[in-house]
Amino acid sequence: MSFEIAGKVVKIFDVESKTESFQARDFVIESVNDRYPQMIKFQLTQDRCSIVDQYKEGDELKVYFDLRGREWNGKYFTNLNAWKVESIQTNQAASIPDSPVSQGEFPTEDPFENVSQPDSNAGQLDDLPF
Repeated sequence: MSFEIAGKVVKIFDVESKTESFQARDFVIESVNDRYPQMIKFQLTQDRCSIVDQYKEGDELKVYFDLRGREWNGKYFTNLNAWKVESIQTNQAASIPDSPVSQGEFPTEDPFENVSQPDSNAGQLDDLPF
């Protein structure tokens, strides 16, 4: 089962070699879409340890992860196993052109310029039902 969450990088830890053939790396994000922000720790393993190398604290990311659980000596552990990380573009509003009204200006053209004036026979009924 796959999940995703957006957040701001709080901490990126160094790669740890757990055994000769297994390495892991943790990183923490602060969720940005929650009413009460949460600090969430993810784990990267093996060849995925390098996917956070290009990021630094404060960067906004979208993290794709799997939920993993296991038992060891009668204790149960849960892990958020990250498998993909994407940068979130924060300047989306810059691509939307500002309208004159949003800049505090008003249009200079007359919006009623091409509206026809009523004729002198306004008192006569026409055959339109409305």
